[in-house]
Amino acid sequence: MKDAPASHGSVKSYVTGLILSIVLTIIPFAVVMGDMLDTAPTIWVIVATAVMQILVQLIMFMHMDTKQEEGWNFMSFVFTVTVLALVVGGSLWIMHHLHLNMMIG
Repeated sequence: MKDAPASHGSVKSYVTGLILSIVLTIIPFAVVMGDMLDTAPTIWVIVATAVMQILVQLIMFMHMDTKQEEGWNFMSFVFTVTVLALVVGGSLWIMHHLHLNMMIG
């Protein structure tokens, strides 16, 4: 007999995820449209709510956790985030230094 498939989330978890996603979308929208903050704090609000939005999506809708039987999913996610951070961070670093070098000459 095969193992039963992993249980999916409950209606309560999906509704909670939906409400959190909506709130985390409205916050940066309100900050930008209401012109509430200067540029730098606005960017930090957008980045912070985007990170929280990613976590809500992964936990509430994709059911990603650190359980032993799902360890490979979590490890592949960590590897993907690491590679993505290196590629994006390296690209930004290279573009910044290219900009500085072009402005000097």
